[in-house]
Amino acid sequence: MFADRAKIYVRSGKGGDGHVSFRREKYVPAGGPDGGDGGKGGDVIFVVDQGLNTLIDFRNVRKYKAQDGEPGGKRNCRGKDGSDIVLKVPPGTVIKEAASGQVIVDMSGDNRQVTLLKGGRGGSGNQHYATSTMQAPTYAQPGRPAKELEILLELKVIADVGLVGLPNVGKSTFLARVTNAKPKIANYHFTTLNPNLGVVDLDGTNGFVIADIPGLIEGASEGIGLGHEFLRHIERTKVIIHIVDAAGTEGRDPIEDIYAINKELDAYNPDIARRPQVIAANKIDVIYDRDDSPVNAIKAEFEPKGIPVYPISAVSGEGVRELLYHVNGMLEELGNEVTVFEQEFFPEQAAANQNDPYTVEYDAAKDEYVVEGPRVEKMLGYTNLESEKGFAFFQNFLKTNGILEQLEALGIQDGDTVRIYGHSFDYYK
Repeated sequence: MFADRAKIYVRSGKGGDGHVSFRREKYVPAGGPDGGDGGKGGDVIFVVDQGLNTLIDFRNVRKYKAQDGEPGGKRNCRGKDGSDIVLKVPPGTVIKEAASGQVIVDMSGDNRQVTLLKGGRGGSGNQHYATSTMQAPTYAQPGRPAKELEILLELKVIADVGLVGLPNVGKSTFLARVTNAKPKIANYHFTTLNPNLGVVDLDGTNGFVIADIPGLIEGASEGIGLGHEFLRHIERTKVIIHIVDAAGTEGRDPIEDIYAINKELDAYNPDIARRPQVIAANKIDVIYDRDDSPVNAIKAEFEPKGIPVYPISAVSGEGVRELLYHVNGMLEELGNEVTVFEQEFFPEQAAANQNDPYTVEYDAAKDEYVVEGPRVEKMLGYTNLESEKGFAFFQNFLKTNGILEQLEALGIQDGDTVRIYGHSFDYYK
């Protein structure tokens, strides 16, 4: 069974609580606090598995939880970290936030592994809170809470070329002739119920991958027929081969068919409709009068618009080689870069409670600006400031929450110091 969509719930591990205890040994008076720290909660990690081509496993199991960190113990014993949970997905899987449909990460290109949700940090034991005035602290820090998210997984196959066209125009026959794919072929509509992939091997080239998209008919963008259920699989394609029944074996006008399908592509995603397109005028083997061929009318209609037309027969193979080499040339001009969808939803930012308070103040004694509060502290816990991406993300957090604006209102200048929970930064606008 082919499955290209799944909705699941994921949860990282909770951090273990810090421990409260005191060293009590014979001949060791006033041993002091020795409560250990809690362990870190497990992360939720997604990795690409090249051997997978479906999301069927996520249809059967809908909830995935990483392990919680264990609490700290006496004698400064640290709690055990929780185990990560690693979820394997096919290449081309797009992970979205379920409620908004916004992209969190696209598991394509260089995105081979991603930590979607980080586990909560373990709490500090009471050993950390001993001071000269508080030598026997009776409290410890609780572990950070787990983070949870409902996500939508969508498989958008990674293919260079997409085959589109009305049912029964010969897409499956064409795919079977030019690739190693073995699609179901029969003389009735909706033979193909799942996207089929095939690899084209051409002498003197690197070849390319073709995806046959089923179920595209007039009104598909409105849910007619198979609707646009599988159109997501051509969102990455660079070139579209539009196969049409040039012979009109079912009594349809091939020119009207081409316009009808292009209209559906535009209704689904205008960007797809604008991609380079080649028309494969199929079934010329049943056209007996080549001088008065309907292919001539198709060429006259579309070639002045910059869309080349290649007469072919997917059954006999006539004209197919010329079409493939032309498409390969188009791909070489477009380059090898895979389309990767940009991130729109940031789980770290969503996890920071926007109702939590924060303060922005100027410390005249130290001549520095101080930013504190639960909202900022939480964000620091989710962000790796050592990485360039993490630091840029934190800067964006400061901007979107109005913190930078408040610093400017206090009179901050370039080169002034900003202190945020032990981290010091030089401010530059």
